[in-house]
Amino acid sequence: MLALLFPGQGAQTDGFLHRLPEHRAVRETLAEASHVLDVDVLTLDTPEALRSTVAVQIGLTVAGVTVARALADEQFVPEISAGLSVGAYAAAVSCGAVQFEHALRMVRRRAELMETAYPSGYGLAVISGLTEHEVAALAALHVDEDSQRVYIGNVNAPRQIVVAGANAVLDAFIERALAAGARKATRLAVSVPSHCELLAHATDKLVAYASEVPFQTPHSTYIGNRGGRPLYTADAIRDDLATNMRYTVRWFDALTVMQEMGARVLIEAPPGQVLTDIAREYFPDTTALAASTFSFDRLVATARRRLEEN
Repeated sequence: MLALLFPGQGAQTDGFLHRLPEHRAVRETLAEASHVLDVDVLTLDTPEALRSTVAVQIGLTVAGVTVARALADEQFVPEISAGLSVGAYAAAVSCGAVQFEHALRMVRRRAELMETAYPSGYGLAVISGLTEHEVAALAALHVDEDSQRVYIGNVNAPRQIVVAGANAVLDAFIERALAAGARKATRLAVSVPSHCELLAHATDKLVAYASEVPFQTPHSTYIGNRGGRPLYTADAIRDDLATNMRYTVRWFDALTVMQEMGARVLIEAPPGQVLTDIAREYFPDTTALAASTFSFDRLVATARRRLEEN
């Protein structure tokens, strides 16, 4: 069984849209996205553009859908689609729950709301080597003189936890985590405090916007962010997309569910490799392929061979 994985913000790299495969579906999707948004999307991956949350989130959505469509042209249609954070929008397109043009406009609105709420001074950090319980215990102790705190934003793996908050608080928390035994603690290339209560007001606005966006019953399985569980209705997927910036992403739960459902070949859309690395570490019997590390022809050949073996 094939699953497509779509990375979230932080996976972006300079020029990543220009490194997408040379494929008809890629060219057509880039043109469609540019038309829908009235901007050349290939201008969104410069170092200057990637300082904008809006450019990053749109670019990641476009990259995910282009590769999903190119794979579909080669008869690779996933039984499962899942995305981390903004990657969930490409996953929703992949499973047929929402049309690409509507997903693009909703992503743009999402990113604008996030950027407006926190134009500077906030972000994310990843803590490796401590469990969710250990990070939560440290966070409960870590409140600065202005009563600012850190929040658990993502549980990517049993010992890979992403926290959100103000820059100064995050920097101090990194030191606390390292002192408590974290193997590694670093800031991510994200300038907003994703997946926590700091975005409650922005979420309410996106929920109102999403109520007017047409969704359909998916033709294949979509794995949600908040619960890490399959979602089968248009309304459930709409709610997951509209609210995921406010709630913790349970990515490892989602990955575990995919294994339980029988996913044996996972392809991660560009530009990421983090989701592939997690899958390889915790589910070594599964074939996990990061599309950005292969030529497209080699990706197709490898995926076909591994699917035939399973």
